[in-house]
Amino acid sequence: MVQVVTDWRDLPEDLRGAAVAIGAFDGVHRGHQAVIVAARQAAERLGAPLAVVSFEPHPRRWFQPEAAPFRLMTTDQMARALVPLGVERLYLLPFDVDMAAMTDEQFAVEVLGSGLGIRHAAVGFDFTYGKGRSGSPEGLRRHGKQLGFTVSVIDRLDDPDGLKLSSSAVREALKAGDMARAATILGRPFAIQGEVVHGEKRGRTIGVPTANVRLGEYMRPAYGVYATRTRMADGRIVGGVANLGIRPMFEIEEPLLEVWLLDFSGDLYGQIIETELVALLRGEMNFDSLHALKAQIDADAAAARAVLSA
Repeated sequence: MVQVVTDWRDLPEDLRGAAVAIGAFDGVHRGHQAVIVAARQAAERLGAPLAVVSFEPHPRRWFQPEAAPFRLMTTDQMARALVPLGVERLYLLPFDVDMAAMTDEQFAVEVLGSGLGIRHAAVGFDFTYGKGRSGSPEGLRRHGKQLGFTVSVIDRLDDPDGLKLSSSAVREALKAGDMARAATILGRPFAIQGEVVHGEKRGRTIGVPTANVRLGEYMRPAYGVYATRTRMADGRIVGGVANLGIRPMFEIEEPLLEVWLLDFSGDLYGQIIETELVALLRGEMNFDSLHALKAQIDADAAAARAVLSA
């Protein structure tokens, strides 16, 4: 597991001195992974721990508190996504009034230098930092020379087929319901993690009990019905079919992910599950009866089984 550190102040020496990749890293997509690989190469060269520096909440949420939900992952998902990349430590720094007010020089000196004592920083070509986004990769290099750390800057990385590797490109794909494109950029399927909550239990009346998860800060992918794979709290992976949206027939107020786990029975309330949206099967539909709804759900389940077995 990745060790999560939630501050930069007054750290013991054994939590300092890493080679770090710096950024928001929402999604930990393939572009982010290239920055982390550069940090890993420096860590190996220097004999230093490999770490990631990110922020909570996301700076965009701090500066645009009224913005629609936009996150691609939770911090728990981020930590797990860093494990196969060899990351040992995640500095999840509080983005608060003090952080927002720091100049680029203050951030470099107080956070990266005095606080974390970094030995190397890897950043993307478009990395900005400090109040008013005044800091740039070249500015970070200048600060590094003064503070004793080196800097590597990763050029824009695109898929060989011309696919842009960015968080915004993932969001565009999800809004379009193109789960294959989103997965190509991410390097894995997009997944929603959350606690199973009580719903209105209408599904039970037609033999389709669902595990309901609120979307929270996740961006809203295209509403509709998906083939899914769900990782249970005990590690099992269970195929399913899920409705994501507001269910026009019932007009629920808050979008919800409702997963019918195929060939599964059990009480999941209060458990944390993670559901991959593998493929969009259809958009949301209205139905004039529960009988018609049940017939469509059965057809959706058959379609999901076919997708998941392919």
